[in-house]
Amino acid sequence: MRKTKALVLLSGGLDSILAAKILMEQGINVIGLSFKSYFFDSKSAAIAAKKLGIPLKIVDFSNQHLKIVKSPKYGHGKAINPCIDCHALMLKKAKEIAGINIKEASFGKLRTTKSRYDFVATGEVLGERPMSQNKKSLDIIENESGLNGYLLRPLSAKSLKPTIPEQKGLIDRNKLLNIVGRSRKIQMELVEKWGIKNYPTPAGGCILTDIGFGKKIKDVLNNCPNPKENDFRLLKIGRHFWSAKNKIIIGRNHEENVKLKKLARKNDVLIEPKNFSGASGLIRNYGRKKISQEVLTKAKKLITKYSKKIRGQKKPEFKIIKK
Repeated sequence: MRKTKALVLLSGGLDSILAAKILMEQGINVIGLSFKSYFFDSKSAAIAAKKLGIPLKIVDFSNQHLKIVKSPKYGHGKAINPCIDCHALMLKKAKEIAGINIKEASFGKLRTTKSRYDFVATGEVLGERPMSQNKKSLDIIENESGLNGYLLRPLSAKSLKPTIPEQKGLIDRNKLLNIVGRSRKIQMELVEKWGIKNYPTPAGGCILTDIGFGKKIKDVLNNCPNPKENDFRLLKIGRHFWSAKNKIIIGRNHEENVKLKKLARKNDVLIEPKNFSGASGLIRNYGRKKISQEVLTKAKKLITKYSKKIRGQKKPEFKIIKK
């Protein structure tokens, strides 16, 4: 008899780790699935999968994810986070990978044709996130994903309607949990029970929920009709300023100065201190006109402002590198 097989969305956060562990405790064959985009990677998931001792599939859905960041069907959160659309997109991909082909049978029941996995599971907790994990949102995500009846949330399963794998006896519902809300008490008890260590703190979350970072993304989207990965990587370093259609980024330290130099691309202008130690600056032009002298002057002033005091020099000098 074939062992029950589950595809589990694994972010590397504690909830997704526990969801996988709960299934593994029932003898279910668990395979992790992680996603990477312009805004997050799969490093934490890879670490978690290694500790759990399970295989991990990684899917790069950067371009599709960017589309929903720009214009999500179910809107943004407080920043630029399209949580409902993002979760639905991940689960649509999971459904494709799992090979679950759901068809409506007679009497309104659901059945599945021969598939590679028996169901898909996530670490979502009912009521834990205000936008994407309330009951209405969880239902929307399931419907949008096309996984109706085959999407299991082990941490809150007993507070949700039984899934088809539970009804079929592929998984014991009595061994699932009924966590509701933002309290982490039960999760911490499981951490202690299973000796789970070195997991990311829940405060980390998705960078798209950060209001300051969200503003930076909106600025790029408003000024650049076709942003690339490089544009978003720049957002994670330095101090950012705008002058018309020109973005000026000032490095905070030597490490960021090096990164600015590596990320500089064709038509960028890189400005480095010549007769003093300090910040480097990068100018990226998102407009049609050439970078003006006014913008160059502003960048030089910002570099001077955020560098250490220039001793013994009356006038700072700069090295300008045009890419």
